[in-house]
Amino acid sequence: MVFSSATFLFYFFPLFLFLYYVLPWKNGVLLIGSLLFYAWGEPRFVPLLLASALLNYGVGWLINAARGERRRQAMLVLGVLANLAFLMYYKYIGFFAGIYNQLAQPFGHGVTVPAVVLPLGISFFTFQGISYLIDLYRRDIEVQSSFWRFAMYKAMFPQLIAGPIVRYRQIAHEIEHRDLPNARLWAGFRQFIIGLAQKMLIANTVALSADRLFAQDPSQLTTAGAWIGIACYTIQILFDFGGYSNMAIGIGHMLGFTYPPNFQRPYASLSMTEFWRRWHISLSSWFRDYLYIPLGGNRHGPLRTYLNLGLVFLLCGLWHGAAWTFVIWGLWHGALLVLERLGLGALLARLPSLVSQAYTLLMVMLGWVFFRADSVPHALSFLRTMFGLQGEAAVPHPWQIDFTASSALALAIGTLIATVRLTPATLRSRAATLLQAAPLRSAALAAAFMLCVLNMAAGTYNPFIYFRF
Repeated sequence: MVFSSATFLFYFFPLFLFLYYVLPWKNGVLLIGSLLFYAWGEPRFVPLLLASALLNYGVGWLINAARGERRRQAMLVLGVLANLAFLMYYKYIGFFAGIYNQLAQPFGHGVTVPAVVLPLGISFFTFQGISYLIDLYRRDIEVQSSFWRFAMYKAMFPQLIAGPIVRYRQIAHEIEHRDLPNARLWAGFRQFIIGLAQKMLIANTVALSADRLFAQDPSQLTTAGAWIGIACYTIQILFDFGGYSNMAIGIGHMLGFTYPPNFQRPYASLSMTEFWRRWHISLSSWFRDYLYIPLGGNRHGPLRTYLNLGLVFLLCGLWHGAAWTFVIWGLWHGALLVLERLGLGALLARLPSLVSQAYTLLMVMLGWVFFRADSVPHALSFLRTMFGLQGEAAVPHPWQIDFTASSALALAIGTLIATVRLTPATLRSRAATLLQAAPLRSAALAAAFMLCVLNMAAGTYNPFIYFRF
């Protein structure tokens, strides 16, 4: 069940909100509703989700009760390793077994690993648990005394399957008590509709062309067709992830929780360093606070800094998926950040903003080729076609068939929204104008919602890309 489905929008969510607002046991309603939401698509993994909650609750209690730094540290290591064991088994065992079999094949060795189904959202709720234990160890938060309240935090359906990664300390004060004034409910509803429109009207529309073009043999595409394909995917992934995050944050407001922002117009960035301050913020800040800084950050000289960046982005790539394409994507971003620290960043700061933004967007798009491609050879072939190095096919694929007028319109609108840079003064001016035009804003939201409903009724393309993560 996804937020952009009729089942969620017209059945599950209205009934859930009614019970949530009417009944006094809000935490209990949220826990049961979240488990039902998760069970809708993954009933067999509900025990795994509860086991993860029990693990982190229990280890958290042990860290809090331990006397002496060594015992606290031992409990932390135990908890982190247990969380990673879940992730390693379900997400990476097949990947690493495949690597081992390739290396051991000349010697006649190998292992057989049964097919493992990836539980929905495991990357997100595993990182949630690790952050809770580390914050508890650092004494940044108080231990949660109630398992059921902690399970509610772990299972909260708005952010369970696609983020943002909500740390316990960000909402700890709202678990016990949260206010639900009408203004907050309306603000949450507005943000949900904006996210729904981003997902359904922009991301889903360009996704159809992106998927069709990437499904073709790159050698049969023209250079223009390859660029159109990656441009569509570039807009799709932003408005898919960003739209879903906006829906999650909006639902959070409607429930009385303040989730952290996750995307802040990353394609308007003037460097890769700035891009990672704006893209998937809850993930990039997680790696910064719980891996990069503990490794030493930039405090131990340039070489150590570059190694730390490389390791962090290698793991960031693997977090997204157990495939060499994700590894290369992560290393690509790590290498670009190292280059900026070596002097490229200073050069970009001196260049006209349009040039710096174009460079950054180009680097991001080249990385997205690996992120989207089915394999490394597929990605390399696609890149060769993009740069005219593939050679002309005897009968090139007529990519125009896969790039419809609606996709072109959505691509143009999405590109305009995503790339136009606005100064803080301009943003304040625009915000003031919108506040003075509340009826116009309400009409625009209503129109966007009706278009989304019409798309649902028509059964338009509605991919769910989070299964890969």
